[in-house]
Amino acid sequence: MSESWIVGINPVDGALNNDATRVRELLVENGQRNPRVHELAERAKALRIPVHHRPREQLEKLAGEARHQGIAVLYEAPALAGDNELPELLAQAGASALVLVLDGVTDPHNLGACLRSAAAAKVTCVIVPKDRAVGLTPVVRRASAGGADQVPLVAVTNLARALRTLKDAGVWVTGLAGETDQTIYQTDLTGPVALVMGSEGEGLRRLTRETCDFLARIPMPGTMESLNVSVATGIVLFEALRQRSGQR
Repeated sequence: MSESWIVGINPVDGALNNDATRVRELLVENGQRNPRVHELAERAKALRIPVHHRPREQLEKLAGEARHQGIAVLYEAPALAGDNELPELLAQAGASALVLVLDGVTDPHNLGACLRSAAAAKVTCVIVPKDRAVGLTPVVRRASAGGADQVPLVAVTNLARALRTLKDAGVWVTGLAGETDQTIYQTDLTGPVALVMGSEGEGLRRLTRETCDFLARIPMPGTMESLNVSVATGIVLFEALRQRSGQR
């Protein structure tokens, strides 16, 4: 476990809602007048979490690149799940397993946005490689709007091996690639499914691509050749949900 600062109204709200026992203290900017900030501070006090007022400069130093909006909490984050936890997560999900795999997403805003979509789609877990992904930084947490606290994030040492673990558990693995003929709308995304998204610049790595059961693309009749990975993630996740609901 490690302690880190979560900043911004929505991320702090998510931390208090989802895992308040891990919040060690809350900081409010001196002179802060935002009613939501004051509501969060009062909620923290009711939960017996220490609340302190600090100058703006201190919150800016803690926030780094993220916008703090006058509030921050010190959060004791649980250790990320790893290879050993993956089989149990899959067993609990059973036939309804919906897994998101991010093959090297390194931009914290993109990872946060992917976690937000994953939480909205109620995915089983999000899998990332330990050595080719950004961690749960304050920027990631803020971009996730609380999603980082709602979806298990599994950091694996070998992504291809993790994909084989998924397949051994009966999960069909579909990778998103622009150069294939089959679209996501022609792909069966019902049942236990893993959706694999490539990195921002290179897309899927060769070994990742070869380990997938299927490849599919998002049709784009316009002049753009690709979408931002977080946008593509939202599209494919909710296409899977549409198919699972039986809608046409």
